[in-house]
Amino acid sequence: MHISIFDWLVIFSYLAALLILAWHISRVQNNGLDYFVAGRDIGPYKIATSVVATQCSTNSILGAPAFVAFAAGGGLTWLQYELAVPLAMLFVMIFLYPIFYQLQIISVYEYLERRFDLKTRLLLSGLFQLIRVFATAVTVYSISLVVELITGLSFFWSVLILGSVTIVYDVLGGIRATIYSDILQMAILVTVLLMVMFMLIAHFGDFSSLVSNFSAERRVALRFDIGGASDGQDFTFWPMLIGGFFLYVSYYGCDQSQVQRELCARNQTDGQTLLFMNGIIRFPIVLLYCMVGVGIGAFASSNPYFLTNLPMSNGIPNFNLAVPIFLIQELPVGLVGLSLVALFAAAMSSLDSVINSLSATTLEDFIRCLRPSWINSARKELLVSRYLTVIWGSVALVLSFYVGEIASTVIVAINKIGSLMNGPVLGTFLLGIFTKRTNGQGACIGLISGILGNLYFWVYMASVSWLWWNVIGMLITLLTGYVFSFLSSTKTAGNGLNWSREFFSSLGLPNRTFLLYFLLVVWFIALFFFLLVNF
Repeated sequence: MHISIFDWLVIFSYLAALLILAWHISRVQNNGLDYFVAGRDIGPYKIATSVVATQCSTNSILGAPAFVAFAAGGGLTWLQYELAVPLAMLFVMIFLYPIFYQLQIISVYEYLERRFDLKTRLLLSGLFQLIRVFATAVTVYSISLVVELITGLSFFWSVLILGSVTIVYDVLGGIRATIYSDILQMAILVTVLLMVMFMLIAHFGDFSSLVSNFSAERRVALRFDIGGASDGQDFTFWPMLIGGFFLYVSYYGCDQSQVQRELCARNQTDGQTLLFMNGIIRFPIVLLYCMVGVGIGAFASSNPYFLTNLPMSNGIPNFNLAVPIFLIQELPVGLVGLSLVALFAAAMSSLDSVINSLSATTLEDFIRCLRPSWINSARKELLVSRYLTVIWGSVALVLSFYVGEIASTVIVAINKIGSLMNGPVLGTFLLGIFTKRTNGQGACIGLISGILGNLYFWVYMASVSWLWWNVIGMLITLLTGYVFSFLSSTKTAGNGLNWSREFFSSLGLPNRTFLLYFLLVVWFIALFFFLLVNF
């Protein structure tokens, strides 16, 4: 497709602005604390915006509208997944985040060494690195393929432009550049999504006419009829609520790519505030791009020629390209460039935080523990941090050239891979936080058992929704880890790193924090009735 010179100018101006921002930030960095947690001096609103921006990845912006509009069994059922977010934020705010912040750690896996032992820390950190770099390569592959199709650039140059700019501003600015660039990217992304929504409404005359042109069956968001336990149905209410709850607790409370930014907060109250904000503002953003899917589906039903313009993949239209194809066809020169900037922004907001967190875990969990002489000064620490960012970014870019043959399978299965690990990882942390007798050996065996248990369900019990794996893997990890530790000759007493009512009381939290807890519960109830009444 043809992209005008002016559109290219808009795109490259945006990329240049990111690099200038990162260079400016790099001048005030002195050590690893600045590079990885911004000196713990970022306000909650900025961090919350960055966290939400990461969730609005390219796969979400392209995949969610395609799921709503065209996917078999799709529609607005995706919205019920978001009901779990406020409850998950409540759990993380009360039980996980206070302990991590009080320890003043950079890598969340450091908690596991303090509570258990070094091998538990290295096992979880290594697992995180393996899964995240692979998922990042898939993200680079998928977005570069989209850029290639809609701009005419070769796949090589699409990867190089997207990846190199992200790596450079990440290397220069660290987590602070990541947060500030995410804020800019979020503003552009929301602007473009709103612009698309208004265009679609204008096409039909009003919102009600748009909705009436969309399949009634796909307008249903809440599905209570089936439970995903043995019927092969994934996107139903109970697995999405319960499985989604444990998935989000694991992701926001135990995953370095998220917790690292949460630890950038000035104090614990600010950290809990940003989690509260994520629990509140995430749903409106997801609702927006799902409603774009409704509009695209209605547009396709009233304009049959539209689907014939989509590139073919395995003999069927590539529905993931519906949104960018619509933008290029319907927007004037200049706004096309802005829309492609939004596409780049969605990809970069996912890549930058992951690359930085991979560097952080490598430095904190492996180099600091195994080769501390490499970082025996603040200057060396900062230099090694930047080298690690270059290495991990380069690894992700190189891997993106080799996932092509399996990418179609991986993109479908990427959520399954996450659910394969999320439950066991969460179970390992819960063993440390809520039990006193569990030891490191038991925690590691529990983790491995939970992953193997989920693999069994994946291979032999495909009729069980993959969302339930977040619960199954966690329960297997908890049970196996605790029983093995109980029977073991090695005993621990929790090392004072357990959650308790006494610990909670000792925090001296302001009344405002308890108000946030209450508001999250109210928000969950409000969202449920909103979906019940309207969808």
